[in-house]
Amino acid sequence: QVQLVESGGGLVQPGGSLRLSCAASGVIFSMYTMGWYRQAPGKQRELVAGFTTSGGTYHADSVKGRFTISRDNGKNTVYLQMNSLKPEDTAVYYCHANDVRRNLDYWGQGTQVTVSS
Repeated sequence: QVQLVESGGGLVQPGGSLRLSCAASGVIFSMYTMGWYRQAPGKQRELVAGFTTSGGTYHADSVKGRFTISRDNGKNTVYLQMNSLKPEDTAVYYCHANDVRRNLDYWGQGTQVTVSS
């Protein structure tokens, strides 16, 4: 059974940094794509960064150069390092996994990130 548990959100001032973690149980990275999405109030959920099954990475244009996705295979954990945070990065951030064999989606519970002075 797949379970995704996020942690690391919080309140940070503009220009600050946070690191989000997603502990993924029941996931084999070579069979699942993994990613971070975010949803701000009144907006659609958007893909921020992700891993392909072969380990390639993707970062949305809005976060390139500021956010970095990484993972620890031994801990089955995916991270999102967020630097130079801006107020427009304020959102609930969700960890996502897709079982590519069965095209099934799994979501974490979300973690709030608020960037404000």
